[in-house]
Amino acid sequence: MLTKPYVLLLAAVLALVGVQAPAAQAADNGEWAVYPAASQLGSRPYFYLSADPGTTVNDQVTVANKTTAPLTFRLYGADAYNTERDGGFAVRTSQEKQTGAGAWIRPARTRVTVPARSSVTVPYTLTVPEDAEPGDHPGAVVALDERVEAGGRGSVAVGVQRAVGARVYLRVNGPTVPALAVEDVTLSQDRPLVPGAGTSTALVSYTLHNRGNVTLNPKVALRAEGVFGRTLLARDLAKIPSELLPRQRIRLTERWTGSPQFDWGEVTLTATAKDVRESGRAPFLALPWLAAAAVLAGGAAALIGLRVRRRGGPGGH
Repeated sequence: MLTKPYVLLLAAVLALVGVQAPAAQAADNGEWAVYPAASQLGSRPYFYLSADPGTTVNDQVTVANKTTAPLTFRLYGADAYNTERDGGFAVRTSQEKQTGAGAWIRPARTRVTVPARSSVTVPYTLTVPEDAEPGDHPGAVVALDERVEAGGRGSVAVGVQRAVGARVYLRVNGPTVPALAVEDVTLSQDRPLVPGAGTSTALVSYTLHNRGNVTLNPKVALRAEGVFGRTLLARDLAKIPSELLPRQRIRLTERWTGSPQFDWGEVTLTATAKDVRESGRAPFLALPWLAAAAVLAGGAAALIGLRVRRRGGPGGH
C-alpha cells in the first residue's frame, strides 16, 4: 500500500510515494485496492514476471473501489526502491523519471473510473528493451486517486493525493550476480562523566549495499570484541529490510546499551544472504571522561615540562 501521500504545497507537487503491503495480500488502503487479476491458478498477491530482453509480457491489473461513490484513478508504471528511513519498499512518483520496470509498463487505459463497490480490470503490457540488464527490476502498477484532499495546518495550504500500487517483481533472464557489502561502519559512544555512575550506550551505524543485480533478503549479525578478544556483544539484528533491492544502499543504526566504559576493541557487522557473506568493521576506544581528561592533562604537563627542560639546558635562552 502506498502510505506516503502526494502533497501539494502552494500549488507545488512534492513527489513522495511509498508502496508497502503485507506479504500475500493485495495493496489496500481501506478505500481502494490494486492487485493482479486472478489467473487460471487463482489469486496472486503480486506480479511475478520473467522475460527475455526484447520481449513483451501481457497481464492485467484490477482496481477495486470499496467506497459508496465512484472513484477515478490515473494508472501508471513505477520503479521501486528502498526508502532511506527504514529500507521499506517504495516506488517513484509519476513525475519522476522511470528507468526500469516503471518505464516498460504500459496500461491499456491510463485513466479509469471505478463505480462504487465495484472493480475494473485493465490489461497492460510490459516490454523489456533489447539492451535491458539481466536480473531483477522491481516496480509497481499504481492507481493514483485524482481527488485532491484538503490538508495542512494554519495558513499553509496543503492538498493531499493518495495512491495504491500492486508490486511487480520482474526478472530479466540472464546471468544473476548476488553481491552485498557492509560499508562505512562507525561507532559513537555516550558514557557517564564518572565511571560506574550510569549506563553507557553506543550507536553503531553502517550502510548495507546491494551491489548485485538480484533482490536479497539479508540478515545482519553484530559482534563486539574487547581487549584480548573478549566477546562483549553478539546479537542478530532485527531492524533489517526484508528485501534489499538491486543497486540500493541504506543507512542503518543499532543501539548498544551497556557498552563498555573502559576498554578498546572492534565491532564487526556480518551481512549474509543467499550465496553471499560480507563483513564491515570499526575499532573503538572506551575511556571514562575523567580518565581521558587526566590523560590529556598529564600529556600536556609532560609536553610543557619537556619544553622547559629544553630551554633550561646547555645553550638554552
